[in-house]
Amino acid sequence: MDVSLLGGPSPQRGLGVVAPFDFALDRELWRWIPDGVSLHVTRTPYVPVEVSLDLARLISEHETLGDAVRTLTAVAPEVVAYACTSGSFVGGIVGERAMCEAMSRAGAVPAITTSGALLEALVELDVRRVALVTPYTVSVTRALERYVARAGVTVTGCAYMGLTRHIWKVTYREVVDMARQAVRDRPGTADALFLSCTNLPTYDVIPQLEAELRIPVISANQVTMWAALRRLGTRAVGPYQALIDASARPGTVTPGQAPTVLPGQAAPGPVLPDAPGEKQQEGWT
Repeated sequence: MDVSLLGGPSPQRGLGVVAPFDFALDRELWRWIPDGVSLHVTRTPYVPVEVSLDLARLISEHETLGDAVRTLTAVAPEVVAYACTSGSFVGGIVGERAMCEAMSRAGAVPAITTSGALLEALVELDVRRVALVTPYTVSVTRALERYVARAGVTVTGCAYMGLTRHIWKVTYREVVDMARQAVRDRPGTADALFLSCTNLPTYDVIPQLEAELRIPVISANQVTMWAALRRLGTRAVGPYQALIDASARPGTVTPGQAPTVLPGQAAPGPVLPDAPGEKQQEGWT
């Protein structure tokens, strides 16, 4: 074959990702990425601290994030994402916005975080009430609850695993069991379910849980990639995932039809407040 006839390679658009030092799910992030976009992943420096609020603060310091973003500038990403849930909600809503500004200054490109993307997704899906699943300890989980509440969203139920390491080893079966637990006590009250932590495997369980629970199910990695790709003007790849595939959303109708509201569901969604503050970390990431 005459390789001169091949042309290419095709132009690519870069999406930079800053992840915690123990992030292990690079492959899962790629599953949401469409052709024509490449992920460029870097990590924060190793810190010999167990999962805690202290660790969340250490890996999300502006200097640390700025240095990580600058390592990506050589490959010229068009947007940068901080792929860490607890690290981006540890400072509350005000702190999350400050992180985005610090990363944007360091890389001269738009920047998002997982926790900021979570609030975007809740608005997109008109969610007022959400159930939570986390791999975290109770203190970190409570911080996530406060962060969500600051955005005007009620937490209807929560299930947490109490883990402090090796979150990426959690099985899909465990994730499903925890999801059922989070909605079991008050069935029909949550508008959506959020699976927290970017080190928690979720891609393949999202459609299954949405079909079973009859509500949108969103996860940390999903919302991160969805929000970052929106900044690029393109869409994430996620068949049968309500956040990404509008036809999979409960009550979706064709033009001219009256919308259907499922029992126990409410509309419209939360309003992002201008300020507040809170704290905490993630189960790691």
